[in-house]
Amino acid sequence: MNKLFFLPSLGLCLVLAQGATAGQEPTLNDRATTLTQQIAQKVPLNEAQFVKVRRLNLQFLSTTQDLKTRLADNPGALDQQLAELQDRFDWEMAAILWPRQMTAYRQSRTNMTALGSSSER
Repeated sequence: MNKLFFLPSLGLCLVLAQGATAGQEPTLNDRATTLTQQIAQKVPLNEAQFVKVRRLNLQFLSTTQDLKTRLADNPGALDQQLAELQDRFDWEMAAILWPRQMTAYRQSRTNMTALGSSSER
């Protein structure tokens, strides 16, 4: 399983190193890959799950960026849309991960934030 993530990790390091030397911000693709690798460190993923979670992270980051741009002048609507987006993300993650993995994912998210989401009661 470690070999599965070695090549993507190596590729990410090279991409991030090139971006850092050029002084560029990481792209959404880079951020999605990094986020997925962080999840994979806490919740072991098989290759198919890694691809699906990365795609989901990319969609989440892209939609978040779009919402922040479109709703910059309406913080209440932005908060509501971001909460709904997070709920959809969690629902999609539950469809990708096995129950034991989902429990570990929720536990790691709760440990990373002061409060877990309301759906984790």
